[in-house]
Amino acid sequence: MKLYEHGAYLINGVDLVEDLPDAPQAVAKKTGVTPDKEAAKKGTMAYGILTAHNTSGDDQNLKIKFDEMISHDITYVGIIQTARASGMERFPLPYTLTCCHNSLCAVGGTINEDDHMFGLTAAQKYGGSFVPPHQAVIHEYAREMMAGVGKMILGSDSHTRYGALGTMACGEGGGELAKQLLNQTYDIKMPQVVAVYMHGTPRLGVGPMDVAIALVGATFKKGYVKNKVMEFVGPGIKNLSTDFRIGIDVMTTETTCLSSIWITDENTKDWFETHKRPEQYKELKPADIAYYDGVIDVDLGAIKPMIAMPFHPSMAYTIDDVNANLKDVLHETEERAKISFGDKINYSLQKKIVDGKLYVDQALIAGCAGGGFENCMAAADILEGQFIGDDKFTLSVYPASTPIYMEMIRNGAAATILESGAILKTAFCGPCFGAGDTPANDAFSIRHATRNFPNREGSKVQNGQIASVALMDARSIAMTAANKGFLTSAEGFEGFKSHPYHFDSTIYEKRIYDSKGVAHPEVELQFGPNIKDWPAMTALTEDVMLKVVSEIHDPVTTTDELIPSGETSSYRSNPIGLAQFALSRKDPNYVPNAKAVQDVEYGRQEGKAPEGEGFAAAYEALKAQFPAIDPLKIAIGSTIFAVKPGDGSAREQAASCQKVLGGWANIAKEYATKRYRSNLINWGMLPFLYKGDDNELPFALGDFVYVPGIRKALDEKNDNIKAYAVTKDGIKEFEVSLGDLTDAEREIIKAGCLINYNRNNLKK
Repeated sequence: MKLYEHGAYLINGVDLVEDLPDAPQAVAKKTGVTPDKEAAKKGTMAYGILTAHNTSGDDQNLKIKFDEMISHDITYVGIIQTARASGMERFPLPYTLTCCHNSLCAVGGTINEDDHMFGLTAAQKYGGSFVPPHQAVIHEYAREMMAGVGKMILGSDSHTRYGALGTMACGEGGGELAKQLLNQTYDIKMPQVVAVYMHGTPRLGVGPMDVAIALVGATFKKGYVKNKVMEFVGPGIKNLSTDFRIGIDVMTTETTCLSSIWITDENTKDWFETHKRPEQYKELKPADIAYYDGVIDVDLGAIKPMIAMPFHPSMAYTIDDVNANLKDVLHETEERAKISFGDKINYSLQKKIVDGKLYVDQALIAGCAGGGFENCMAAADILEGQFIGDDKFTLSVYPASTPIYMEMIRNGAAATILESGAILKTAFCGPCFGAGDTPANDAFSIRHATRNFPNREGSKVQNGQIASVALMDARSIAMTAANKGFLTSAEGFEGFKSHPYHFDSTIYEKRIYDSKGVAHPEVELQFGPNIKDWPAMTALTEDVMLKVVSEIHDPVTTTDELIPSGETSSYRSNPIGLAQFALSRKDPNYVPNAKAVQDVEYGRQEGKAPEGEGFAAAYEALKAQFPAIDPLKIAIGSTIFAVKPGDGSAREQAASCQKVLGGWANIAKEYATKRYRSNLINWGMLPFLYKGDDNELPFALGDFVYVPGIRKALDEKNDNIKAYAVTKDGIKEFEVSLGDLTDAEREIIKAGCLINYNRNNLKK
């Protein structure tokens, strides 16, 4: 894989001309036209779709309205509660609510099923659609029933990616979906577009996850596509089935790109016809001359079966390299574990070496990445006549939707998989985030799923548990299973067969509630005892006083570390209940520290002078420089410092839990994703950026940060903001910035949160 150092022109979808000094002449020689770079930028597929959905009239500052939205049962309650509190009376666009995350209903008694009943009654009341548990995972349903060429779909899950079907889709936190429900817009600057130029043909036994891992490995650490659109072009795409393209596309989230889009062709057309929605197809391709801000050159034939070792999808190796250098690779993984776990736990993979080979304890093929029809069928082809063994190793296969499951029953693949000793399960996202198939302590799991972050598989370091996950393609997972748990590449397997797919939508027609856009306001929402309203939040004062309650120096902090996944997901309809888990796997002292600061703020709001938690001494120290300072007029809150927070999930709770506990800011070197930064803003938190050395911070855990005139800075759009650290060594002045903010985002922060902002506008 090659990453271009410059942009490039793409001519007729085939020829690339890198943007070097002689590029205009080279393009003119091929086309007879001297290119205009700015005009050529408008020739990308992304530009066309984005401007078609833009309502601002300014193609550089976009205000997007989406065609449809989709959410799952971890997120839809909070989104609807936010929109209700802001005045929503009906869904103004098609909105589908799926039940694929909290489907087991095994944690917390009735609370998961209570959320499902809330979802059903909300779809009835406000005019949406409702997909019951085990029918389909969120993204497979969106592909089968919602995607269309040229559409834009917004989802409250980070893997909302339907680019392989010609649909630009974005995964965002709940606040952005609530805005759409309130007829507001998704406000972004026109993103840069990077071409993913594919050529060649995949090797036998190489699957979509192999290509995806190679792609993530090449781009993530360099930030090559961060917050950009990945546009898939080139002659190699015709050599990939649509299912194969989908399997690559869904993993583009792990590159930290904003969205993705692919050219469409006869293969795409056949896919829509198979799924009985031929009207959703049209040809999509770049203009004859299109300019890209970067290029990723992908030689499909050079990619071998891959494995992403713990603890990130970018830890890319070939399976051959792992097997050839086993001790070294496992040692590298053990060293990475120290970054996440420190000395909390003894983590060793060397014990997985048996007779010089890597023995795997568990395997899964599941979810929006692995559960597609072709992945499941490829696994069945490899497992035919094989036996996975009767030792520790297990294999579970989760078809991504009931129609896929039904086809596997009808064509015999279900029996083939079960006959091997593997287990076939219904559509469920749980294995991807630790709510199902948690391995044993010290176990090593290989998965065709989306992520392998620390503890995401469900283990709990705070309880002395550790397990780990590597990502692989279904083909090599099945080959490993056929080899009874010893890591094996599927390269060269010759037994793959052609399996026609017959999509049967009747089960959806019989079970899924579809309002067809008609609201029934007479329907009463069904609340369970765990479903709570968002607590009241105050507006930002002229100045703000922060106490640093957590300090994280890991290179990247994931949303799983900010708010754990797994069993805590059941509490996401209860803002205060869920907040008790914030940073619990990373910093167990965060919650009590934040609560103590919040108690001081509650006292201030009642007219009590801030004295506890060191605030009295901090204000006394500040008086010498700020003699007019009035502690009763200054909002008090907590803040965390993290180098690069927010990689991974779109879950807004990573930010909202901090706000519920009295947080007013994050201070970071950079934010890993747009969606996490947007979540902070929508919950009224200041997304501060600190440009200094993070190993020489002006503050430390337990210190105070005073930011005078913060409202004025927001009003005047100042980006260089003076702050003052109050430490045991005295007061240190330093500078922070807020980065690009829209006018609406500034008002949201000043109001204290999106709910307050909308209520204020309703009063007007």
